[in-house]
Amino acid sequence: MNNFKLFNLFFCMGAVAFNVNAASLDPKVPYPAAKPDQVRQVIHLTEVPQEENLKVQLMVGKTMKVDCNRHAFGGELKVHNLEGWGYPYYSIEALKGPMATLMACPGQEPTEKFVQLMGNDFLLDYNSRLPIVVYTPADVEVKYRIWQAGETVKEAVKE
Repeated sequence: MNNFKLFNLFFCMGAVAFNVNAASLDPKVPYPAAKPDQVRQVIHLTEVPQEENLKVQLMVGKTMKVDCNRHAFGGELKVHNLEGWGYPYYSIEALKGPMATLMACPGQEPTEKFVQLMGNDFLLDYNSRLPIVVYTPADVEVKYRIWQAGETVKEAVKE
């Protein structure tokens, strides 16, 4: 009987120690380190009810002085799978450009704006349990916007 109580005591102590260690794990640990010419940028989302109604828009680019033309960068934001974990992470090797329309801007001074990577496939599912990890060159910024579905659901017309 004493051995059984001793076993339970050690088992409970081990469970408590395991929970303390599990809670202190860094969520970025399984993600690879950034390459020497890159940085790892991480977005931690807060837990909210009905996350299935939300999307996260990734915006990758640079803040720069621009004129009245429309400006954008080229490049490819790649999706990778974290081996053994199944978690996605994203990377971009380089931004190409910037590209711009060629309108005249008489009398307008350049202003500082965030110029984004071209494309519209950067809408991700909202998931507060996993960080969004993006590897970029050091001079590239990652911003994000949260999109939410409206309450009104409309029906298509059958024609």
